[in-house]
Amino acid sequence: MKIVGIGGSNADFSYNHLLLNFIAKQFKPLVDVEILDIKNIPMFNQSNDQTNSEPIQYLNKKISEADGVIIATPEYNHSIPSALQSVIEWLSFKIHPLDGKPVMIVGASYDVQGSSRAQLHLRQILDAPGVNAVVMPGNEFLLGEVHKAFDEDHNLKDGKTAEFLELSIKKFIRFINVVNILQSPEGMKDVSITEDLFATGSIETTIKDVDMSADDWVEQASEATGAVEGDAYVKLNRGVLTVNQLDYFLHSMPMELTYADSNNQFLYYNHKLDPEDMFAPRRPHQVGSPLGECHPERTYSGVSWVIQQLRNGKEDIVRVHVPTHGPDKFVVHSYKAIRDPDNNYVGINEYVQDIKPIIDWYLQQTGQQLTGSDSVDAVSGATTKVDTVSGATVKDDI
Repeated sequence: MKIVGIGGSNADFSYNHLLLNFIAKQFKPLVDVEILDIKNIPMFNQSNDQTNSEPIQYLNKKISEADGVIIATPEYNHSIPSALQSVIEWLSFKIHPLDGKPVMIVGASYDVQGSSRAQLHLRQILDAPGVNAVVMPGNEFLLGEVHKAFDEDHNLKDGKTAEFLELSIKKFIRFINVVNILQSPEGMKDVSITEDLFATGSIETTIKDVDMSADDWVEQASEATGAVEGDAYVKLNRGVLTVNQLDYFLHSMPMELTYADSNNQFLYYNHKLDPEDMFAPRRPHQVGSPLGECHPERTYSGVSWVIQQLRNGKEDIVRVHVPTHGPDKFVVHSYKAIRDPDNNYVGINEYVQDIKPIIDWYLQQTGQQLTGSDSVDAVSGATTKVDTVSGATVKDDI
């Protein structure tokens, strides 16, 4: 499970960053925690929109891709630091990566009460329209007298405090799983993992005696079947093309195409971009692999649900918007059932495309506008106030 940690202080040294680093190190067997820095995030200013700037988009991408977020906040003047408030305002202005995201709040302070009042205020902020984070109730971790709490190796000195923190992290992991079920499409929570995502069986077109997980599956499978290539002609339903022409044709498609058969084996994608440049990264060595080897375990329930909707004919297409590519794109993953002439399910055609250029072209051609396109973001939750004094002390910024 992937979690990002956000330290609420932008100081060069922060005990709250120290706390997050301890969590990442101490509980590595339980969860993968990546610490994000907010020092280079500009103060929020609606008149100087920097949503598309690299540091804000980096935060947006990391949060969107994470299963959950841990925010560690100091307490300044009974509230959170202005730097953290500013970050949340950017993330609720035109982009909303915290919407529906499970969040756990922790905090460290010099005061014996920890950052209790700041944490309470942060809960209210995260519940605001446009933010809409799903904050774990209770289980507040309040680290008071933080300047005495860590040893020279940056470990918590008190064993009971460390044990309580571990218990809180385990509860957060369970909380994330519950939130994922509640937010899944209707019916997904009722799906048992009945799909054979590791393709242990076979169908008529399964190429036997070739290891599905082999990095060179394509080469081995081609040799085993005597597959034609190059200028050999292939008769299609309404056409005759050479293998090269068919390859060029699929390569030219303005979308990322993937074919998985009814045995849940990944058989093809139109390889035209490097993985890091794709919306849905695919790698040459994955071709031939079972779908279970192409997806993280936490997604198995969702993958199985999509397959079952298509296999059982409940849906012909399942579409998902994936908002992790920035506000200048609207990337849609479409999963289309492939059926033979007798309407038998034979696999999935997954096609991934940024539809925003098509929408922009349509609006330009017709002179129409999207409703509310020129209006103020009414659900951003971002304040329109001029910068306020943070109240942070200069000598001991935590």
